[in-house]
Amino acid sequence: MSLKIVFMGTPEFSIPALKILKQSKHKIVCVYTQPPKKQSRGQKIKKTAVHVFSENEGIKVKTNKLSDEKEYEDFTKLNPDLVVVIAYGQIIPDIYLKKPNLIFLNVHASLLPKWRGAAPIERAILNKDKETGISIMKIEKKLDTGPFIKQVKVNINEETTSGELIKKLSVIGAEALKDSIELILSGKAIFKKQNEKEASYAKKIDKIETRINWKDKAENIIAKINAFNPKPGAWFLLKNERVKILKAKEILQKGDPGIILDNKLTVGCSVNAIQILKLQKEGKRDMDVVEFLAGNNLEKGTELN
Repeated sequence: MSLKIVFMGTPEFSIPALKILKQSKHKIVCVYTQPPKKQSRGQKIKKTAVHVFSENEGIKVKTNKLSDEKEYEDFTKLNPDLVVVIAYGQIIPDIYLKKPNLIFLNVHASLLPKWRGAAPIERAILNKDKETGISIMKIEKKLDTGPFIKQVKVNINEETTSGELIKKLSVIGAEALKDSIELILSGKAIFKKQNEKEASYAKKIDKIETRINWKDKAENIIAKINAFNPKPGAWFLLKNERVKILKAKEILQKGDPGIILDNKLTVGCSVNAIQILKLQKEGKRDMDVVEFLAGNNLEKGTELN
């Protein structure tokens, strides 16, 4: 059986699932995504990754707010059999969710009920979790509370970055979505309720969180660097200029927090130290520590803020 599918998504994370659906026997009747935005530099208008992909594939694209009354009328005329939602960026109005015989299926980047919300990947790394994964769930009125049909686990280690996890989970999520749709079509789908007692929330990343506090433990600073790599980046100030740390490792060494301890750019923390391996000045390209030190005179004893 071929389904008529409406797809709602915005970032690059959504693309693998959109590709799989495009290549399947099902028909994508429309894609909803966030409207184009002005870039901070040059004020150029930039369409979302999903918008660009959909236009290139000849798929109808809409960027209107779902809360508009006419938008619901247009949505109803599409007469979809299934709606797939992946990192869309808009709350689905209740009137859509109450449409009879229509499932809204969401691909969420955590093992629900853990890390419901906007930043599940970053929060898992910041929390130093040993695993995360993908949940394919039915959307309900409350945020990420719906029953799930499928989950796939993925390990996290002390070197895993958000960028790496996003790429891995986007591909795994696409395959899990494909399997879930087949379960629904075959009548074998079993939706499992979430355990509310185990729920945790992945709130949106606040800019203030991205600054490195050298009085923290080295292991926590490493987790922050990995969680915010590549975006928005964990940073410190050097001569009133932001410098992002892209890669570092924990060192069993004592020293005052924020003080450079040697000529390898090892920096003291409250417990142990970190050796910076890769970094990037604001507006500049990234570079390894040797190249960075060649262009910046940072002697032992220098304090980083």
